[in-house]
Amino acid sequence: MGRKRCVGADCSKMAAGCCGVKKQKLSGSPGSGGPGGVGAGSGVAGTGHCGSELGIGSSATVAATANVSRANGLGGPGGNVSGSSGGTNALSPAPAGYSTSGLSPNLSPGPGSGSGGRKMVVSAEMCCFCFDVLYCHLYGYQPPRTPRFTNDPYPLFVTWKIGRDKRLRGCIGTFSAMNLHSGLREYTLTSALKDSRFPPMTRDELPRLFCSVSLLTNFEDVGDYLDWEVGVHGIRIEFFNEKGSKRTATYLPEVAKEQGWDHIQTIDSLLRKGGYKAPITNDFRKTIKLTRYRSEKMTMGYAEYIAHRQHHHYQNGIGHPVPSYNHYS
Repeated sequence: MGRKRCVGADCSKMAAGCCGVKKQKLSGSPGSGGPGGVGAGSGVAGTGHCGSELGIGSSATVAATANVSRANGLGGPGGNVSGSSGGTNALSPAPAGYSTSGLSPNLSPGPGSGSGGRKMVVSAEMCCFCFDVLYCHLYGYQPPRTPRFTNDPYPLFVTWKIGRDKRLRGCIGTFSAMNLHSGLREYTLTSALKDSRFPPMTRDELPRLFCSVSLLTNFEDVGDYLDWEVGVHGIRIEFFNEKGSKRTATYLPEVAKEQGWDHIQTIDSLLRKGGYKAPITNDFRKTIKLTRYRSEKMTMGYAEYIAHRQHHHYQNGIGHPVPSYNHYS
């Protein structure tokens, strides 16, 4: 009831900044605060505890379109993201073509992946590509060659977790549909190096990393802020804060379930992360504009990535070896 499906160009508007014009990078996973650590969001675009760009109500903006301009080097939050890097020593995996054979059975789609019975677009190859991009950047190799998976445009998020307990290490994405080849290159580095909740990743962390790629689909505007399912839908909310400023925040589909939140706890967490500081009443919740969506998600650990590359002997054409795998520390 009261649903409106968001299709085509309308979906890109969901990535608009607080001014409703410029698009921003988003953060779609919780930070270290946890369910009880709900506070005001950061003022930096694309950061904050799962708050979107949007999230955190920042006025800083970063273009997130299919034709993204890149600058060498990765500076502070809000800067352009380099899709390439120079340097002299390290692996340039440069996959000429991926295959999912030989992957560990631990590699699997995340909760909420897929839609209906249709074939999923997200794939293990995309996670491999993200690892390739990050590895090349950290070691100064030329970026990997163009992958063979589809280059269709999708809204997307790249999430990094670390260690046996899979602690969040970075998560940023965009609601603006981007061609996957350039979009994954950009947000691999943005989420790994420019999430202001964390320091930039280092080479030493690579062996303990897990990479998740989420492609967002099935956007629907709903009239009731409770009209979504925990563990199935991601949600994006728009609201006006105490000063009358429009704010926006998002959680990916898996967040509420992982945190053990119900509908109200999830909404209230998003409001706090979007910078709303006043008491939250049921009447105020009813003023929220909510868009629900689904995602296709794939996760791969570094061990699976290395096994995959060793199995297929991927190299960049100049004979660089596959990096040695170090067990978790």
